[in-house]
Amino acid sequence: MASFTVSHIERIDDVTVLTTLEPTEITTGQTIIVASVGSGMNGTYQVISTEPYGFAGVDAWGDLVFDYDVIRENQLLYKNTGDNVDRQAVTAGTVTFTPTCTWITASDVADWLNLDYTDEQDTAFLDNCVSAANAFAYRRRRSARYSDSLVLVPDGAAKMGTIMYAAALFREKGSVDSFQSFDAMPVTAPTGSMGQILRLLGCNRASVG
Repeated sequence: MASFTVSHIERIDDVTVLTTLEPTEITTGQTIIVASVGSGMNGTYQVISTEPYGFAGVDAWGDLVFDYDVIRENQLLYKNTGDNVDRQAVTAGTVTFTPTCTWITASDVADWLNLDYTDEQDTAFLDNCVSAANAFAYRRRRSARYSDSLVLVPDGAAKMGTIMYAAALFREKGSVDSFQSFDAMPVTAPTGSMGQILRLLGCNRASVG
């Protein structure tokens, strides 16, 4: 879970605008938890915009209106019913969210495995493998000091490494010993060795600057 400090708050036409001190990886559609900002703005909400411009309100069609002459970085907007609140500084507010990496999908892994699954349990397990592989790949690259997007996969190599890891996890299901070796040694295996996976992810080497 990542936490960010809120520097300013504002509410216009039942839309709250939070400004954080530092850039975040929070994007539209993600869920955030707001605390200690006051004015009835605390709680769990879904972000509806991160536009870096002055918010001017909601028009007659329900669209968000911005003043593009006013630049305001690090903004998070969400629906929050209440009286209008002029933009003001806060001292103790925080925004937290759980980063969720979505570099690959179950379809990517099913294609790699040439798998046409119909069993609901296999489908659910494959989804779990994909979620775990996305989290693993993102963490490993972050530990190697890469600055990656949670949504956009860095490149084809990182995507392939993540797919191969998810496939290895899926092939582990129900095995007594193991289908896939997780040793970092470059051993050839049906879905690719851990050494190959880490090379594709750009890890297990000197940290990037």
